[in-house]
Amino acid sequence: MPVKPDRAMILAAGLGLRMRPITDTIPKPLVSVAGKPLLDHVLDRLAEAGVAEAVVNVHYLPDQIIDHVAGRKQPRVVISDERDAVLGTGGAVVKALPLLGSAPFYHLNADTMWIDGAQSNLARLAATFDPERMDILLLMAATANSIGYTGSGDYAMAPDGTLRKRKELEVVPFVYAGVAIMSPQLFADAPRGEFPLTKIFDRASEEGRLFGLRLDGVWMHVGTPDAIQTAERAYLASSVA
Repeated sequence: MPVKPDRAMILAAGLGLRMRPITDTIPKPLVSVAGKPLLDHVLDRLAEAGVAEAVVNVHYLPDQIIDHVAGRKQPRVVISDERDAVLGTGGAVVKALPLLGSAPFYHLNADTMWIDGAQSNLARLAATFDPERMDILLLMAATANSIGYTGSGDYAMAPDGTLRKRKELEVVPFVYAGVAIMSPQLFADAPRGEFPLTKIFDRASEEGRLFGLRLDGVWMHVGTPDAIQTAERAYLASSVA
């Protein structure tokens, strides 16, 4: 049976080093693209998908993010405060688990940005996620038509959606778009403290329970100040198309 997550976690604690000097004074999730902070682009997508509550973790310049989301109603925002510890992308989820409940939840990077195709990609993820077969379903962008991405990709994807991690020196056609659905049970025996989320991805892959769904639309990699203008042009062009 497909799922319909009503909770989400947004990773917003990073230092945003590659976005300097902009992030010398504001956290990367509050960097504006096309007239709206990156974090609001993500929260608005979640609201459209019917998500009631979003857990947002904070570490770098946390008060700015806390103040920014204080009045948010759709979705409601709950803060997972990490200002006293660096937990990494994996440790952040472990800390937030009591706030996320026992059902599969959306997981997003605060700086991810995409243009939907004919359907909402969050809705497509929910319709595709099968907890009987999957522990994680990643939204995968084709490197060939992603905006601002110049890397070698993250995964190869089989016709049934199973993912295989890129080997060293290999080039693969898909990059993780920073959007996923995850089962909280994945983290039951996860370590405490700092660790990367890729550890969890790798374990799910070894067990044959890591899957991908190709993004319908265009993904924008907004990693540096130079990438902002390119993303804005694509986003604004799509809004008038």
